[in-house]
Amino acid sequence: MLGASPKRVVLIGAGMVARTHVAACADAAGVSLYGVQSRTVEKARDLAEMAQSLVGHPVRVFHDLGAVAADPEVDFAIVLTPPNARADVIRPLAEAGKHILLEKPMGRNADEAREVVTICRDAGVTLGVVFQHRMREASRKAAQMIAANDLGALGLVEVSVPWWREQSYYDEPGRGSYARDGGGVLISQAIHTIDLALWLAGPVASVRAMVATTRFHRMESEDFVVAGLEFASGAVGSLVASTASFPGGAESITLHFDRASLHLESGELHVSWRDGRSVVFGAAGGTGGGADPMAFTHEWHQGVIEDFAAALTSGRSPAITGEDALAAHDLIDAITTSARTGGVTELTT
Repeated sequence: MLGASPKRVVLIGAGMVARTHVAACADAAGVSLYGVQSRTVEKARDLAEMAQSLVGHPVRVFHDLGAVAADPEVDFAIVLTPPNARADVIRPLAEAGKHILLEKPMGRNADEAREVVTICRDAGVTLGVVFQHRMREASRKAAQMIAANDLGALGLVEVSVPWWREQSYYDEPGRGSYARDGGGVLISQAIHTIDLALWLAGPVASVRAMVATTRFHRMESEDFVVAGLEFASGAVGSLVASTASFPGGAESITLHFDRASLHLESGELHVSWRDGRSVVFGAAGGTGGGADPMAFTHEWHQGVIEDFAAALTSGRSPAITGEDALAAHDLIDAITTSARTGGVTELTT
């Protein structure tokens, strides 16, 4: 809506990704970073000081969630807490009428993710999820090409996440644990690529998988997964994801259709037509697949935040709703179930 006031946002959590969100909010149209809140007040103060230097106006430090919920100036919250804290953080905010933009994952498993969706639906607030890879130019172009129905039928899907994390990454208390994170590479890293693959290729009908923890990490959960996928469309595919692939590379998705193959990697879309033509869309950039997990632009987060604020202004749904995000959680749960049982796990499509 032309001339609408910027939506005031509070960041909940001051961990690794918080600075990316500060930069994204600073550049986002239709958004004003109003405040920050963290269980550790010192971290919140440091983040607010850094944020103020970027946004050019005071950024309030909230000492608890109750103060955020009670402030009538707050339009929505971006929740950045670890997965085990999601429902307890979101419920008081949602019940106070604050809309929620949630960093992945929505919970430690699909049941917890559905609980978050239910909390927001029952409270009548909008829930969006930060799956920022959908905002890349290359991803959007791929979606447009698929929707145009010029590629023919999809036959094969290849998903690869060859990332690397130092042991120091998993030495942080709770990281890679089931109690805090809900798992390892699947739910903490590969979930972005899984969401993007499902957005483009459609739902998975069944999966057969293996997960493992390599000798390169001391951690409770998995740092390696391989899965065979059967899609509802009849296409088949593979998923290989790891944080043990030194020195780490860019995640990729390759979709093989009757008339062309689409390859997404590092922010670029490579289209190879069966008649010999080829074209590239987008621009290469960092993905955070190596030793520095934050080696990527904030522009994709900015796109999610701008879209969410615009959705609130216009009364439409955001680009990535909580319901949309459930598909990735369901597939992750199916992969871990298949690995545990040694059999094929069916999904409801």
